[in-house]
Amino acid sequence: MLNNRQRVYMICANLFRLLLLGAIIGNVLTKNWLNLFTSILTLALTYLPTFLRDKNYIYIPPVFQLITLVFIFASLYLGELNEYYLKFWWWDIMLHALSGVILGFIGFVLIYILNKDTKVNLALSPLFIAIFSFTFAVSVGGLWEIFEFTMDSIFGLNMQKSGLVDTMWDLIVDSLGALFSSTMGYIYLKRRGASYLRNLVRSLLSRDGINKEE
Repeated sequence: MLNNRQRVYMICANLFRLLLLGAIIGNVLTKNWLNLFTSILTLALTYLPTFLRDKNYIYIPPVFQLITLVFIFASLYLGELNEYYLKFWWWDIMLHALSGVILGFIGFVLIYILNKDTKVNLALSPLFIAIFSFTFAVSVGGLWEIFEFTMDSIFGLNMQKSGLVDTMWDLIVDSLGALFSSTMGYIYLKRRGASYLRNLVRSLLSRDGINKEE
């Protein structure tokens, strides 16, 4: 039985996939092979949250699956296929800032879980955890820029837009988003203040919502 959040995710996922199927058909009819490749890639990536949920030991709540799905749709379908990167100057900046924040949080959660796991002999300081979350996000951002360069070089795409300038600004914005997440994580660990982050960690640790955090 699906709960309300899972229903919302399924509705959004199926709606996005219908739009992508329409884009695939349109690209085949117009023989736009580059956009066809992007459409198929985006369609495949919409199944990524479900794949990670089924294969990963860490449960991914529906809200995180939806965030991932929306990000993929906004970056590839709206950004690449509908040229939002060209229509709106702030579109690329917004997505990279969000990716930095999200990846920084993911890095924080990963090392936070290891630090709390009694089976793993780790005793990390809040500063180290914050540094790890920051470098994790920046590293993934760097890998994405390598992916963009590879796609442009092999398939003749224009993912890098203005080349080096675009790449550097993307990395800068990624770093700022990562800095925000790591700073918030550091403040949380030092002050033990508001429990929003703790609730998010709990939801990732337990499929049925039972608190496994000591």
